[in-house]
Amino acid sequence: MKHFSLSRYRAIVKKEMIQIKRDRPSMAIALVLPFMMLFLFGYAINTDVDEIATSVWDQSQTAQSRELVANFTNTEIFQAVSYVSSYAELEKLIDSGSVHVGLVIPPDYAKQLDRGEPAAVQLLIDGSDPNIARTASANAQLIVQQKAMAIQEKNLQKEGFGKLEQPLQAEARILFNPNMKSIVFNIPGLIGLIMQNVTMILTAFSLVREKERGTMEQLNVTPIRPIELLTGKITPYVFIGSFSFSIVLLFGTLWFGVPIKGSLPLLFALSVLFLITTLTLGIFISTVARTQLQAMQVSFALILPSVLLSGFMFPRETMPLVIKWLGGLVPLTYFLEILRGIFLKGVGLDALWKDTLGMVIFSCLIITVAILRFRKQLD
Repeated sequence: MKHFSLSRYRAIVKKEMIQIKRDRPSMAIALVLPFMMLFLFGYAINTDVDEIATSVWDQSQTAQSRELVANFTNTEIFQAVSYVSSYAELEKLIDSGSVHVGLVIPPDYAKQLDRGEPAAVQLLIDGSDPNIARTASANAQLIVQQKAMAIQEKNLQKEGFGKLEQPLQAEARILFNPNMKSIVFNIPGLIGLIMQNVTMILTAFSLVREKERGTMEQLNVTPIRPIELLTGKITPYVFIGSFSFSIVLLFGTLWFGVPIKGSLPLLFALSVLFLITTLTLGIFISTVARTQLQAMQVSFALILPSVLLSGFMFPRETMPLVIKWLGGLVPLTYFLEILRGIFLKGVGLDALWKDTLGMVIFSCLIITVAILRFRKQLD
């Protein structure tokens, strides 16, 4: 029986250290990923909803109405980001996702309170995100109840107002997702996440496999230009991704019962743009990774931020400004807004043009970087 050899042991350790040193992508993931995960999880995961973007239509324009708006904003749950003068303006802001709550104060609000008559304010709440909608609805009712109690206490001190029971009410109207079902919010997000991960990994593995088999060098000596090779590699996966997207979309709408309220052609057109973006992202991964294992590692290192920062799991409104900027570097962030806008709100390109433009800019940048790196490797 052979005894344990310290020299052989040291040789294996030395050999493995050299191998690890040469495998720089794996080393980077091992050293950087834990800090990145801690940073992202620490800031991005926040189930507390505050500073909900709110638009106010104050038709009363009185001291009482301004005091009511202050009651909402002083809680730090609601943040008045704009003031409008019509329902059309308010609905446009909610459709585009600029605000999640609309507070409508009627013109006779102050007069009704002065006469001791019950007054009612209206709340339009974006129900596409059930978590935000529940928080907004519950806190709004609580604020109005506290305000009503203060008015009632004041009126009880006056003669003839002792029988007033409910001086102020809030009439909440949940838009887009009245029942506030989480599945209606989650299914469009899942479709985007699945399509990103599948197409990105497939493309990355395809090109890295060429490297491992040595066929990439054979292609390099042919008259094929890098752009021709790149587009030729991507094209089949565009059709595969489109077919896969159609299947997932059909299953999500029929099985889970999530209707598509908007334009189906617009949804498919923007989905193809997103597929091209994720495919070129896969090309970029293939220029970084040398083996399929490394491609898998880099892919998962990109998947994690996309899940946390895109708004798939946690509302982006609760994230710090720096984290929001990082989320702007994730193409899934824009596509989720597009998916939920078309699925839940039924809006068109006039409300989704900012997210579409963001995805186009990101697509152009990642395509340019991927082509340059790919051409450099071939040269």
